Amino acid sequence: MQSIIQNINKFFESRVRLGIMSVLTVQDKADFNYLKEILNLTDGNLASHLRTLENKGYISVNKKFVGRKTQTNYYATNEGTIAFKNHLEALENLIHGGK
Repeated sequence: MQSIIQNINKFFESRVRLGIMSVLTVQDKADFNYLKEILNLTDGNLASHLRTLENKGYISVNKKFVGRKTQTNYYATNEGTIAFKNHLEALENLIHGGK
């Protein structure tokens, strides 16, 4: 018998990474300041979680200059979107008793 929690993804156990992926899977992109504001995080905390998701291949980063300032946008990758949807499905299965 398959474990009911087998498909829960450890990368999304953090409320911050769960929040980041929630935003990025419903929006095409989000910039650093928007994520920081909506998730109520410090620069360092957000940057750390973004780096973790990027290293795993779940998000991609695009940096460009707007005037003299750097604008950093984040996107969910196809791999990240699939992994996140599988995680949400696993949670739904857990909530509904594996049905």
